[in-house]
Amino acid sequence: MKGLELRTSDRLERDVTFVGFGGLEIGRNWGIGKDTARPDESEAGEVLNTVLDLGINLIDTASAYHRSEERIGKFISSRRNEYVLTSKCGEHNKEPGTYYDFSYNAVRRSIDNSLKLLNTDCIDVMQIHFGPGSKAVLDNGETLAAMQDARREGKIKKLGASIDGALATRCILSGDFDVIQLNYNLADRSNQKNIQLAAERGIAVLVRFGLGKGLFTPRVLDKKIWLNIPLAMKIKKLLKLVDGDMKAYMAIALQFLYREKGVTSVLLGSKKTEHIKSNLELLEVPIDEKVLQQAFAIFE
Repeated sequence: MKGLELRTSDRLERDVTFVGFGGLEIGRNWGIGKDTARPDESEAGEVLNTVLDLGINLIDTASAYHRSEERIGKFISSRRNEYVLTSKCGEHNKEPGTYYDFSYNAVRRSIDNSLKLLNTDCIDVMQIHFGPGSKAVLDNGETLAAMQDARREGKIKKLGASIDGALATRCILSGDFDVIQLNYNLADRSNQKNIQLAAERGIAVLVRFGLGKGLFTPRVLDKKIWLNIPLAMKIKKLLKLVDGDMKAYMAIALQFLYREKGVTSVLLGSKKTEHIKSNLELLEVPIDEKVLQQAFAIFE
């Protein structure tokens, strides 16, 4: 299956499946509409084990995802050799919200806490979870220094950054990071040059919001209020192109990402096992090449 295709990068030095699992929704109340509650314990455990049973081998989480790290440690740490584990620091858990602290000591404590919650001796990739004042965080250097020290101590293996735009370019060019996590999808290609630049430098690219925060899911049918007028018109054109077939509509969005060879993995999260399975199936949906090209051109 295309979603289980292994992709590699020089800096990550690990093969990961094209579809990775984003662990936000299993730990934090999140979503669109009425269904925002995180799953209960048994549901979270079922989702995580299903991810691994299907063959997905990349799991991305963060301190800011509330109970996500804890649940990963609880339900699948016994299967630790089956997945590449990535987490984030800088934005910290304080339910029901979060707070930012990028100081050296705060980041060191956060990494140690993540190791404990994830029930592991080493995290494969630790990423800076950028927020307000991202440039100042890079200029100050405390967060990076804390991560580098943790790497020297064997607590983490690779360094990453979750950020976009010009500051993502700066992170890529710095040589300090092995992984970059970017917002990228059919409707928002603003990071396309960053993806290409990272690939040229052997840096792994993890894509978040690959389905446009629900834009390329059935939720768009009753949530057009989200859209500005130009984007609404484009969405209408795509829906017309596929004759309202939501399976084809979603498949086009995922297959667009699949064709971007600079992308190492697309992080797709869900609190439902059937969604995890369907994401893999959507990459196998046959779409006429002419239709694909017309769809891609709508958002150029």
